[in-house]
Amino acid sequence: MTDRPDLAAMIIPLSRALIDAELPVLREHGLSMWAYAVLLALDERPLRTQAALAESIGADKTRIIGFLDDLQRRGLIERTPDPTDRRVRLLSLTAEGRRVRDSAQAGIQSKEERLLARLPDEDRRGFLRALQALAALPPEEIADPR
Repeated sequence: MTDRPDLAAMIIPLSRALIDAELPVLREHGLSMWAYAVLLALDERPLRTQAALAESIGADKTRIIGFLDDLQRRGLIERTPDPTDRRVRLLSLTAEGRRVRDSAQAGIQSKEERLLARLPDEDRRGFLRALQALAALPPEEIADPR
C-alpha cells in the first residue's frame, strides 16, 4: 500500500476538468474536440492518410470522416489523392487551418498557464517534463511496462 492515489485516479478528474475548460475556447473557434485533435495531429506530419490520422488520435477512421468533411468545407484542411495510390487521401493543414489551430491552442494554453501558475517554478518544470515523457510512451509500454 502506498501513500498516494493511483495515477488514473488523479489524472482522470484533472483531465475532465481540463476538457471542460477547453470546450468554451474550442466553441469560440467553431471546433469540436475531435476537429481540434485533427488540426493538432496534422501539424506533426503535414501529410498523412485518413487511416493513419484516425489511429494517431485514437478515433475510428469512419467516425472522423464527418469532421474531415467539415474541416475541408471550412477551408481548414485539404484532402488530395495520393499520387502513388489514388484510393488514399493525403491530408494537410491550410494556412487558415493553421491560424485557427494556433489561436485555439493559445486560448487553451492561456487557461493552462493560470492552473500551472499554482505550482512553484521548479515543480511546474518537473511536472511538464514528466508529463511529456509519459505521454510520449507507446500505449503498449504503459499497459505492460516491463
